[in-house]
Amino acid sequence: QNISHVVIAARGSSDNVGRYAKYLLGAANGLSVALATPSLFTIYKQAPQFRNALVLGISQSGQSPDIVAVLAEARRQGTLTLAITNDPESPLAATAAHTLNMRAGLEKSVAATKTYTSSLMVIAMLSAALSNSSEMQAELTAVPEAVSQTIALGQAALEAATRWRFSDRCVVIGRGYNYATAYEVALKLKELTYIVAESYSPADLLHGSFAIVERDFPALVIAPSGAMLANIHALLEELQQAGADTLIISDDKETLELGDARLHLPLHVPEWLSPITAVTAGQLFAMHLTQIKKLNVDQPRGLQKVTRTH
Repeated sequence: QNISHVVIAARGSSDNVGRYAKYLLGAANGLSVALATPSLFTIYKQAPQFRNALVLGISQSGQSPDIVAVLAEARRQGTLTLAITNDPESPLAATAAHTLNMRAGLEKSVAATKTYTSSLMVIAMLSAALSNSSEMQAELTAVPEAVSQTIALGQAALEAATRWRFSDRCVVIGRGYNYATAYEVALKLKELTYIVAESYSPADLLHGSFAIVERDFPALVIAPSGAMLANIHALLEELQQAGADTLIISDDKETLELGDARLHLPLHVPEWLSPITAVTAGQLFAMHLTQIKKLNVDQPRGLQKVTRTH
């Protein structure tokens, strides 16, 4: 179909998948991508027009009424709709014209982990299919082994988490494809450790918010190899001058040496796929920090597995 742009409806971790899609579908497929505003549909009753759009709903449960409402209106307008979900029998899947089942299996954890990485993989596979790129298809095959090797970072993640055991605030920094990773790791820290974690790109942090950084202020920096690495290095110099306590997630040895603590991603993947491995390292770090703080990683306060918003 004559698709010129993509509108993504999502909440929580799925919203961060949408942030990844903004970069990947833009860079690899030439598509403008926007995140939908569900309250326009459910509360204000003023739905925008979706001409020439693909309206994409992302939800691990497929249960949230506001996300379903966006796709229902898109179908009413005759717009192409697609759901990405872990439940092909969900209301979201029933509403969309097409569904991609992430096939992650039952996720018992309240905090989304494997459904997040599975959603990223679905977006990556969709982008590769749309571009009809044999190179992208080949690069996708390296992801499972890269994730397996990243999961083996358990001891390093535990040691890094020990440094932050008394922390109650931090910043999480990423740019480009890993802007989404910064948001998702910050969300995991908030959900599980109750740390007030703020996510920024280096550019946004320098536009005013850098004033919160002081000596020993915790900063987690997502910095896999790629086009953004020089920009990340410049920010790391600023953080060092401010005396911040930096934890770096990267596959680049030179970058890792700039941190006070580090998680060395063991297997290089192309930058467009690095959010899948980088967030896995971030999830491990959040899990170990939760346990060090003697909190229940399986039962974060005030949360439930399926959240329904309107």
